[in-house]
Amino acid sequence: MTGGCAGRVALVTGSSRGLGAAIATRLAAEGATVVLTARTMDPDPKYQGSLRQTRDEIHAAGGSAVAVAADLSQPEERERLFSEAVDSVGAPDILVNNAAVTFLRPLDTFPEKRARLMLEMHLLAPLHLSQLAIPAMRERGRGWILNVTSVAGDLPPGPPFSDFDRTAGFGIYGTAKAALNRLTKSLAAELFDDHIAVNAAAPTNPVATPGAGTLDLAKTDTEDISLITETAFRLCTGDPATLTGRIAQTQSFLGEAGRLRG
Repeated sequence: MTGGCAGRVALVTGSSRGLGAAIATRLAAEGATVVLTARTMDPDPKYQGSLRQTRDEIHAAGGSAVAVAADLSQPEERERLFSEAVDSVGAPDILVNNAAVTFLRPLDTFPEKRARLMLEMHLLAPLHLSQLAIPAMRERGRGWILNVTSVAGDLPPGPPFSDFDRTAGFGIYGTAKAALNRLTKSLAAELFDDHIAVNAAAPTNPVATPGAGTLDLAKTDTEDISLITETAFRLCTGDPATLTGRIAQTQSFLGEAGRLRG
């Protein structure tokens, strides 16, 4: 299989379903050998999709993928994942940090244990995996890191505050994504001379994924998942000298690139 990622290895976290599975599938269709990871190989009773299913669907389409189950909330599990990926297919040219866990609660009653878990998954795991990936990228003189973020990382306007911002319980989620955006910018700046692109991508509107459905999100004003996969593909293959340090929302980014014109 040939394409814009031919000969490259991509590690995509949280790729058992939803955005992660879609991005992994797109990169595989473009010729990448994809390392898939999530907590378990088999389906969770609460969700559709699994690592095994994503891997098998990529294979059926003629792509190349391996699956490694890992709990990315644990540093030792992140190190094991990376070691197994390197042993199996080589160090990644592309790292997509998509895995996440989300709880929606008002801040005055938000459990500390869950807040720590969200910060671990949304911020510390992407940093750690980037640290593991950077040496080989630096040695090759190229690399691409993509963090999947959210418009919830933007500061809410106000006062007055909208009914959504006052009641939705997105405080910790938005805080974690805002921190991820800052991390993205800082990594992009520090790695610019190494020709390693670091970007973040967010759907402009909610995407109707299994996770969003469980959280009772993405019922209206939903966005086609192809917009995030196209954005991810462009950010994972663009010239690191010019396409780095972007916090890209799908519709404005693809409009700028010409994808949505006409």
